Amino acid sequence: MDPIVISSEKAIREINDNPTASIQSSGDAVINIDSRTTTAVDTSQNDTEGTPPPRLAVNQEISHTTTMPLQDYPRGYPLQAAFQSSESSFSIYRAFNYLHSRVILQLQDELRCLEEDLADLDQSDHEIEGTRARVTSRASDLKQAKRSNQSSEREGLLSKIREKLLQYDEILASARKLNAFQRPSNRDYRSLRSWFFNEKPLSYEPEEKFIKLREDLITLRLGREWAGFDGLIETGILKLRCQWLQNIFATKELREKTNSKYLSYYSPCRIEKLVGLIITFIIFILLVLPVVAMYKLTSIADRNSIFDAIGILVVFTLLFSAAMSLLTKAKRHELFAASAAYCAVLVVFISNFSTTNIPITQVTGTG
Repeated sequence: MDPIVISSEKAIREINDNPTASIQSSGDAVINIDSRTTTAVDTSQNDTEGTPPPRLAVNQEISHTTTMPLQDYPRGYPLQAAFQSSESSFSIYRAFNYLHSRVILQLQDELRCLEEDLADLDQSDHEIEGTRARVTSRASDLKQAKRSNQSSEREGLLSKIREKLLQYDEILASARKLNAFQRPSNRDYRSLRSWFFNEKPLSYEPEEKFIKLREDLITLRLGREWAGFDGLIETGILKLRCQWLQNIFATKELREKTNSKYLSYYSPCRIEKLVGLIITFIIFILLVLPVVAMYKLTSIADRNSIFDAIGILVVFTLLFSAAMSLLTKAKRHELFAASAAYCAVLVVFISNFSTTNIPITQVTGTG
């Protein structure tokens, strides 16, 4: 059963109804909601009579959060780690692709040597009549090795191969997962470089050189998590430098995270809501405008007007596809399906109006 979050008003009401609710030795009153779920309300500040705290105090305590500003961290790696962990777009690190490749090539050649040794051993035992059974039976190989008071050379060689294969497979799988990480976008990379330039957290040049190796950098941010249009809206808000916009699009915790004039944090959730409203308005326009235009054209009931309506259909379908690609996080198959559905709606609209507006000519004969 999922945990139940109880509001402060309900908590106070429960305590008022049952002031002798099971009081623990630690000073917590436990409200039993379910046999598997309990919610605790701190009553350590209550008086001896068990009077519940005022509603305002409870609300303030529940809503209180603590934020450690970036400027409180010591300059150096603590400050750099705090900054890069403060936002997923700043989580940019080196992939060490070259070193991965070197290690893989090293293990690959070691396995090649072991493979040749095993082939030579099998061939030499196969050519000698007395040791041929070692190749055809593992039990015979172990018995002959035991008779000579030696460990099986083949068994030891295969053990080495197994260990090397495990290392090789592990590093291959890790490299494959690493290659699935996305490269940082231009916007995120420039933000990180700008912060490094302004703050200069590290004093040793070789240690800060990694920020310049862009071809070897990866980001922990998901590839389609943040569309380019979202970043454009956030950049526009940042350039306006309005305090009321800062209060709207940044939570209290985000505003307290830094006092730097070069750095601003915005709530992705609030940015996405604004982007959603803008995209909804654009999609509405792209749906209404072609319908109105084609209605005007098809109502003329002229052959040329039908071709004009088809031209409008093609143009607005291209605009819709471009809007879906640039403004949303749609994948390729989703983009194709949405564009096909949009075009089908307009095609049905044209066919319906072109059919109903064809003039009917009555032919009468003479007797």
